[in-house]
Amino acid sequence: MTLDDVPAVAACRVFGWRRAYAGIVPQSYLDRMDLAEEAELRRTHFTKAGPRTVNLVAERDGLVVAWACFGPYRETEGVPLYSTPERPVAELYTLYALPEHHSTGAGRALMTASLERAHAAGFAALSLWVLKENAVARRFYEKAGCTWDGAEESFEIGGATVDEVRYVSLLSAAAAAAPSRG
Repeated sequence: MTLDDVPAVAACRVFGWRRAYAGIVPQSYLDRMDLAEEAELRRTHFTKAGPRTVNLVAERDGLVVAWACFGPYRETEGVPLYSTPERPVAELYTLYALPEHHSTGAGRALMTASLERAHAAGFAALSLWVLKENAVARRFYEKAGCTWDGAEESFEIGGATVDEVRYVSLLSAAAAAAPSRG
């Protein structure tokens, strides 16, 4: 991803949210999402990202159709048991595709690239949070080799409480031997 990709990445997030979270997140919240505001937020995050944060885009015919971002696990508490100081856990912060590019392989390519790059960067595992009610995304991550590790949390968005579950993909044989939550 480059700074020039920010407007397209903002579109992936806004339209991806509207498709993925319809019926889960209040529609009024989804309808209020603004492309210009999202682009400014993405620009700020991109320019302030730490050295271990990786932003990737998938392109078709020269246009950005999907976006993923991962980096060090953000939480200080509840870190997965397989994290060590030498081999920390990465977190997939986001993966969204434009709705017309769902089921085209763009998301799968970004997921594969994220797993490969996280492994190459020395992370023990790649974790992610997904809305518990988002069956499509949960199947997507399960097909990519991620498993639910038993962790759950709730947050409020648009006046509604939604639940998330944490999925994890271990990235090495050594990490696979470590205990996990279940």
